[in-house]
Amino acid sequence: MSSTKPKTIDQYISSFPSDVQQALRQIRETVREAAPEAEETISYDMPTFNLNGTYLIYFAAWKKHIALYPVSAALADSLRNDLQGFKGTKGSVHFPLDKPMPLELISKIVAWRLEENSKS
Repeated sequence: MSSTKPKTIDQYISSFPSDVQQALRQIRETVREAAPEAEETISYDMPTFNLNGTYLIYFAAWKKHIALYPVSAALADSLRNDLQGFKGTKGSVHFPLDKPMPLELISKIVAWRLEENSKS
């Protein structure tokens, strides 16, 4: 990624190699489909979707994976079987760049986040 901070998701995506760009575009489109009312922005230098004044989903490309944030403990517990085989941190899940993006799982995560946000 270039040293210039992106101002749009398009700028963010264009700063990566073509194979990573394709994966990022797939994730972006999946989030758009699952949360069409969400607004796109950049936050913490990452593509972000906001809804009702709060963040819904962040994603970011790294050297060997794309991370999706946030993954709460409740979400991780609820989708435990779906998340098996994926690494992550306490608040994220990592999708390896050398495998197809699990778009159905990403849709489930966004649906869960929509439910979480509607309760807050």
